[in-house]
Amino acid sequence: MSAPDGTREPDPGAWNSLSGGRVDGSVVQAGAIHHLTVYGRTPERPAAPTLPVPRQLPPTPRRLVGREEDLAALDRELDDVPGAADVTVVVTGPAGVGKTALAAQWLRRLAGRFPDGQLYADLRGHAPGGPADPAEALGGFLRAFGIAPVPRSLAEGAALWRSLAAERRIAVLLDNASTAAQVRPLLPGSDHAVVVVTSRRRLTGLGIDGAVFRTVGLLSDDASVQLLAQRVGADRVARERTAAAQVVERCGRLPLAVCLAAARIAARPVQPLAATAEALGQDSQGLAALDVEGEAVRHALDASFEVLGPDTVRLYRLLGLLPFPVFTLDIVCAVGDLPPAEADRLLDGLIDVHLLEEMEGGFRFHDVVKLHARARAEEVRDRPEGRAAVDRVLDWYLATTTAAEALLSPSHRTLRRDYRAEPVPRVREFEDEPAAVGWLDAETGRLADTVRWAAATGRSATAWQLVDAMWPLFLRLRPARLWIEAHRLGRSAARAAGDRDGELRMLTSGGTGLRNAGAGEEAAEWFTEALHLARELGEPLVEADALYGLSQTHRTAGRLTEAADCLRTTAALREARGYTRGTALARLALGDVLVTAGRPAEAVPVITEAHRVLAAVPAPYEAARALAFLGQAHAALGAHGEARRCYAEALAEFRAGRARHWEARVLELTGDLARACGDLTEAAARYGESLDRYRTLSAPDTTRLTAALAALAAPPPAG
Repeated sequence: MSAPDGTREPDPGAWNSLSGGRVDGSVVQAGAIHHLTVYGRTPERPAAPTLPVPRQLPPTPRRLVGREEDLAALDRELDDVPGAADVTVVVTGPAGVGKTALAAQWLRRLAGRFPDGQLYADLRGHAPGGPADPAEALGGFLRAFGIAPVPRSLAEGAALWRSLAAERRIAVLLDNASTAAQVRPLLPGSDHAVVVVTSRRRLTGLGIDGAVFRTVGLLSDDASVQLLAQRVGADRVARERTAAAQVVERCGRLPLAVCLAAARIAARPVQPLAATAEALGQDSQGLAALDVEGEAVRHALDASFEVLGPDTVRLYRLLGLLPFPVFTLDIVCAVGDLPPAEADRLLDGLIDVHLLEEMEGGFRFHDVVKLHARARAEEVRDRPEGRAAVDRVLDWYLATTTAAEALLSPSHRTLRRDYRAEPVPRVREFEDEPAAVGWLDAETGRLADTVRWAAATGRSATAWQLVDAMWPLFLRLRPARLWIEAHRLGRSAARAAGDRDGELRMLTSGGTGLRNAGAGEEAAEWFTEALHLARELGEPLVEADALYGLSQTHRTAGRLTEAADCLRTTAALREARGYTRGTALARLALGDVLVTAGRPAEAVPVITEAHRVLAAVPAPYEAARALAFLGQAHAALGAHGEARRCYAEALAEFRAGRARHWEARVLELTGDLARACGDLTEAAARYGESLDRYRTLSAPDTTRLTAALAALAAPPPAG
């Protein structure tokens, strides 16, 4: 028989037997009963056809690559007692990570535990037309069990669904959920049901309903290559292993991206994998290579993007302008011109839909999402809003780095700072020197990116001024390659800006970096150019800086007399202009040259006086360097106890100030002293510590330390 809406209405005899007005068994009422007549005994009627057990799960690959750990974790959520399932699992993760495939395969593996059916509903959480009404999914579930017509009221439908599911052992996959409120009416509330909800959002509200949560991450490198091989052929991947690794790396190990890349490769059997790797490497255009017959990563990300509120959309676009792989809350506040609380709220919205990942040290875009964010950023890059956002971030870095410079190297903080943003975003304050050095250490990579960014976007003044502000970073942390690269960019930027003072500073500071990196001849060229420019401009203190730099190149080359002459002239120029700290530094360097020249007795009073002045300024970092030089002089004179004391004090200061290069240098000197005293075990231990620290700096000193350790390990010469 048929219902008024034309659907088949199940025979009441299929649900229960009516005999003599008595109802046996369970009763499920599907809507209103319009007419029922009972005359003592129900007449015999043909039995209604039996509905098949619902098996609605979507198809999945025969083998789900790289998800063994996830499947095992889901297994652990089930009760060990067969039939007592009773669990709701929320599987979350970014678009394209394979949440649906994981959930469907897990439930399909457990089909024997659900003899009454496996049901599926796509809740369209990110569909263009908006999320599905839960009543729609309820209707599908009820009709799957032969209930028609279904109640029009959501509350009645949910109640009927719970009644129907109460005694059934079923599994339910609620795919692409948008909110906890959308899911809640669809929960069967049964002790025998397993429900899996997939969503790009975290849906933490379902925790109230007893749900457990499983976040699906990216595939491993090996699993990504296996997935590619599964789709395009193991032999082909084996022949082009390097290109295959590049493909999966540029797909960000995102399964959807890998599968789309594989489809592209499979459709071009003659083309090498390297061609796809190259196409994927074209920055924001790489997403275009992941579009196969309308199935594209961009579409999935667009769907997540389009559910965001306008403020979150604005922030997402602006974040796409940033050159950093990881950014902090401070940067987010600067780029969005936001107070911390508002920035945190908007970030939470991006994290909630898995367009952003929170990690130790800040936030980041997944590699594929980064391409999408950059593409969206193009919509604002050349507009006033985009340009202002870039200015705010650059100015924040310039102002904050300058604050660290003023604390750590006050005598160096003399040149101009030009800010474009008004007012400059909130600048971090530093309590003490370790806090400032710690910030510079943590921000080294982003500062490097900021210098490159400023130079690439034509903000020349910002570029060289930021390099200038980074002086204590170069001096204390000694990142050799960055020191040189940044000053090359800074010198070009200062010239482009027409700032001669800036150019002078880049030449002297950059020359020091070149000298420390072992590029002595080029360093001498930079210092000589600075010397001529300083004399041309009538800048005696900068002339002194250039002479100081030349003295160090002479010392490294073994020209100790020339080095000493340059330092004496440097000290005289600085002393004539009342630059006490600079004068002490020149004399400290002179003492070092005297020790190297084999004249330690002359060096001790020179270095001792320099230490006194630097300690009084106070300049603890420079005073510690004086102690290290003084220790060398005492060691050369055979005063080993005094040398050991100087090294211990210097080492403690360098560790407190996180001056890694000088910590490594003093450990090396301590090893030299131990070797001179015949304690080879102590010498080897100190050399090993020193080598470890030099390696973190990519310093050329590692060669020297490796040779020293090898010499200690070598057997003594035969008698």
